[in-house]
Amino acid sequence: MATPLSADTFLAALLAEGCTVAQVGDWRTHNRNHTGPWGPVNGVMIHHTVTKGTAATVRIVRDGYTALPGPLCHGMIAKDGRVHLVGYGRANHAGLGDPDVLAAVVAERPVPTDNEATVDGNRHFYGFECENLGDGKDPWPEAQLLAIEQVSAAICRAHGWDAASVIRHLDWQPGKVDPRGIDWTKMRTRIDTRLGTKTPTRPPASAPSKPVVDLSQLVAAARSNPSAAGTPVTYSGVRTVEAALVNAGLLSKKFSDGHFGTTTVTAYAAWQRSKAGGNYRGQAADGIPGKASLTALGRAHGFTVKD
Repeated sequence: MATPLSADTFLAALLAEGCTVAQVGDWRTHNRNHTGPWGPVNGVMIHHTVTKGTAATVRIVRDGYTALPGPLCHGMIAKDGRVHLVGYGRANHAGLGDPDVLAAVVAERPVPTDNEATVDGNRHFYGFECENLGDGKDPWPEAQLLAIEQVSAAICRAHGWDAASVIRHLDWQPGKVDPRGIDWTKMRTRIDTRLGTKTPTRPPASAPSKPVVDLSQLVAAARSNPSAAGTPVTYSGVRTVEAALVNAGLLSKKFSDGHFGTTTVTAYAAWQRSKAGGNYRGQAADGIPGKASLTALGRAHGFTVKD
C-alpha cells in the first residue's frame, strides 16, 4: 500500500528501467480524479485493448467512449514496445473487482479466483492497456512483452513491491479474459528476474477455474434487461458472455457492462447466425441464448455452461 508516485517520478522510473516512452498531450493532468480517489495504490494491472492500429488505439485509450470516458489507462503499450503515456491519476481501466484479490495483492501472495466485483480498482492500480485483439491469435511481439516486463518492474521497484503486485484484468474482475495470450507464469518470472530476485518460493497460484454461466439466469436477463429502465445488471454472468462476444468481434467493448440490453441481444443473434455459433436463422437467431450456441461460445472463449 503506497501513495501514488508523482507524474514526474513515474516517468523517471519508466525511463530508468529502459522503457521507450511517448508522452501524449497533457497526460500528467488528464485523469478522472474528480469522480473518486486515486490511491492508496497497491499494484499494477495489465489489459489488452481489443483494437488494431497504434494511432487509433492511443486515441481510444486517451479519450475513451461516451459511456466510458478516458483515460482508460496510464500507459498504452504498442506492438513495437513503445509506451504511450495518456493519463495520470485515476483512470477508467480496472472497474469493480474482488476484495479477496486486493487483499492478496497487498500481501504479495497468489491471488484467489475472482468471484466478486465490489471494490473500486481504479483507485488502487496503475493500469496499462496493450495493443492486441485479444482473440488468442493476435501475436505478442517480444518488444511488447519486454515493455510489459519493464513497466511492471519500474513501478514495483519504485514502491518496493515484487512481481506478485502485478496482476491481469482477468485476475481482478469476473468475466474478463485480458490480457489473453500471454504466458503469465513466464511474465511473472521475467519481472522477478528484472527486479533482481529469485523466482518466488511461495506456492504458485493454481490455474484459475473457468467461469460458469447459468443458462436459465442468462436467459432471464436477456428477456428482461432490454425493456428495463436504465442499465441494470441482474445477473453477473452476463459480463462473461459479453466479454466473449467482444473477443469474437461482435460487441464493442464499451457495451460490455453486464446489462443484457438490445445491443447485446443483437450481438448474440449475430453469434447464433455465425458458423461457430450454429448457423441459426430466423427465430432461432433471436439473440436469446440457447444451450447449444452458449456452449459453443463458452468452448471458444473460456467459460462453461450449466442449465
